[in-house]
Amino acid sequence: MRTSSRATTSRQQPAGADDSMPPLAMSPAAPKDSHNDPSWLRVGLTLTVALPAGIALGWGAFQLWPGATVRPFSTSTTIAATDAPSGTLSLRETDGLTVDGPEPDGPTADGPGDESSAATTDAPGGTGASAATDAPPSSPVAEQEDWIPETLSTQRTRLFARMRRGLRLDEAQMAAVEAIFAASPVLGQGNPEITQHPMARSTCRERRAAAGVVDVDEPRCGGPHRVPVFNPEAGQAARDARVCVDQFEFPGLPCEYPVVHVRAREAALLCKAVGKRLCDAHEWEGACAGALRPVEKEYTWGRPRPEAKHQHNVTRTRVWSYGPEKDHPRCATGSVRTPGCPGGGYDKCGSNTYPAGAFPACGSPFGAFDLHGNVAEHMSFPLRPEELGAAGGDGMTEMKGSWFVFATVNAHEDDCRWRAPDWHGTRVMSETSHLNYHLGFRCCADVADAALAAP
Repeated sequence: MRTSSRATTSRQQPAGADDSMPPLAMSPAAPKDSHNDPSWLRVGLTLTVALPAGIALGWGAFQLWPGATVRPFSTSTTIAATDAPSGTLSLRETDGLTVDGPEPDGPTADGPGDESSAATTDAPGGTGASAATDAPPSSPVAEQEDWIPETLSTQRTRLFARMRRGLRLDEAQMAAVEAIFAASPVLGQGNPEITQHPMARSTCRERRAAAGVVDVDEPRCGGPHRVPVFNPEAGQAARDARVCVDQFEFPGLPCEYPVVHVRAREAALLCKAVGKRLCDAHEWEGACAGALRPVEKEYTWGRPRPEAKHQHNVTRTRVWSYGPEKDHPRCATGSVRTPGCPGGGYDKCGSNTYPAGAFPACGSPFGAFDLHGNVAEHMSFPLRPEELGAAGGDGMTEMKGSWFVFATVNAHEDDCRWRAPDWHGTRVMSETSHLNYHLGFRCCADVADAALAAP
């Protein structure tokens, strides 16, 4: 077992279990070499098992009896199979797999998005570390949720399963997401060999529950965990919003670690894959400050970017998402750099992030979290009106917010409306756009015409 002296997350992995969901605490015993035995299938799903004795089994990856097979599905269903132990199996919530019946020669299932029962990491250098030995613990629910994969491949598989379920993505959307990840040797939630998260997912959920935070599914925004952004200064209300912003850094799920080592181009493509787009700078600023101002006031079209940035910064009103005074301890800023991290690099710098939304007091008036701390965020900076995201365009790269060490390292300003220097500047869609261990993104979504017409 490999653990962090700071983290509460567990890295214990019994060999051969599935990565897409945590295993049941009470599962039938499998042979020691069951990972290579096609008669034993590992299925990542949530089951309720009603046995004659009245025993109920819940969340987990279940070692099925010999002869069962699995297939993808997206809706709740009743599981029926021959040669099953006595009792009825019914599905409560899924992770992308279901059971169909006997198929003696079926392959071992490793969860959605994984092509092999012994997938290898695609980290730089191609170490070939086997995902077959990287599996969740077999006991309490909190430990299962808090399991941290040890390879990039299994990290991605776990992430894809959560995205599919939590964002209600269809097969085409998931295929597009997975293709973008597959094209990068580093895109993920941080190098699993050196990343040490200072807070567990279960702790995040406890903190949010204690603060009375309720997950949002705003109909006008067209999907879960998005909030409308508008301009109260002009008398607008949520019904007037023409854009929504993700509450959380991508993948846009509460209590999930943000995606990092992502180029601006990849960020834009991932937003598009899930039916959104990369936010423009002024949209991010408005979501943070609590007022989305007109583009005519937020950009000086035709002026050199450094000059326009300077003019904006000297006239801006300083405000943070949580109020008028900087208070970094309210946000995900108390982590540390990996010892020896030179300022960037996959092999030297762990992405020691917090679960998204773990600091309920670090939220904006609209309900977006972590606009300060956790990870800095890619945005698009339009230089002309046609480059606005709402017009279907894209601009130059812009980085917003701050990241997980800002309680002790104030690397730069991080109030809502501050605009950064032209760091690592490229077009958003450049294949050489910047990436780093503390840099992520969040998406925006234009409000559909049907929603605009609703009262």
